Amino acid sequence: MSGVLYFDGVCGMCTRFVYFLKRVDRTGELEIMPFQQPGTAERLGISPSRMTESGWWLDSCGQVYGGAEAVNAALSAALGTGLPLILYRVPGIGVLQERVYRWVAAHRYRFPGTTPHCESHPVAC
Repeated sequence: MSGVLYFDGVCGMCTRFVYFLKRVDRTGELEIMPFQQPGTAERLGISPSRMTESGWWLDSCGQVYGGAEAVNAALSAALGTGLPLILYRVPGIGVLQERVYRWVAAHRYRFPGTTPHCESHPVAC
């Protein structure tokens, strides 16, 4: 499964996570972009007000996932296996992951991270 992960480029924790994804990417097909990039909301078909709610995954077929499902899709693409998405879809697992994801997303600026992507790559944002 190939696609693009759109993440919060002003979040240090989010930036640290995408660096992790790049390190474990076995396929070389994983694309990662900050959602602050102009035109992202339109590309995903999401209102600009919803864009900052979570990370987003746009797969090669045009399907859009948000939140924990987007993270699992990105992990699946990076690892070259559908296992993370399969586990996410097990009854109860996805619901639990989404609850944890929503809490972390709401508090993401409080977690340690690294220099936010948009700070170190302002042209990309």
